[in-house]
Amino acid sequence: MIKRLFDTTASLIGLAIFSPLFLIISILIICESRGSVFYLQVRVGKDNHDFFLYKFRTMHTDAEKSGLLTVGKKDPRVTKVGYYLRRFKLDELPQLINVLNGDMSIVGPRPEVRKYVDLYSEQQLNVLKVRPGITDPASILYFRENEILAQTNNPEKTYINEIMPAKLRLNLEYISKQSFISDIIIIIKTIFKVFK
Repeated sequence: MIKRLFDTTASLIGLAIFSPLFLIISILIICESRGSVFYLQVRVGKDNHDFFLYKFRTMHTDAEKSGLLTVGKKDPRVTKVGYYLRRFKLDELPQLINVLNGDMSIVGPRPEVRKYVDLYSEQQLNVLKVRPGITDPASILYFRENEILAQTNNPEKTYINEIMPAKLRLNLEYISKQSFISDIIIIIKTIFKVFK
């Protein structure tokens, strides 16, 4: 109850504060490339239900047809504006709408696409017992995940066999110890990570 109240209040305040930034980013996206301002992708949420996750579009239209993972600093599918939106995590801001809608929380396991959720073990599926979040301990540790993947010969294999299990372990640990105080600490760590 407290978590949902915090999520609703924080998302409303965030949307109000960042509304001028939303407008500026939208104009930059429209000016650089054709397509919509927002990118909607189906992700898996609480209780294994699908929902549309909102992001600012950072890639050229239909870019995901060549793969779901973004690799390296200079993925050719990423627009110039998109590069900086991703670098400073500004592309994630529209997920405040998801939080307001009740699909997500501010803090919680990052929602995954169905393709990878279908690979979860029975134990790993426990991450779906809570609302997914904008940030979590795994997001902080793997802040530059795309750069890690760029250094491997097979990024998708590395993600499935190494990174995804590690992130799920962190998220399951988070769920077992989750509290309002721990969520605040994760939010503060995320802010420091972005500005660092």
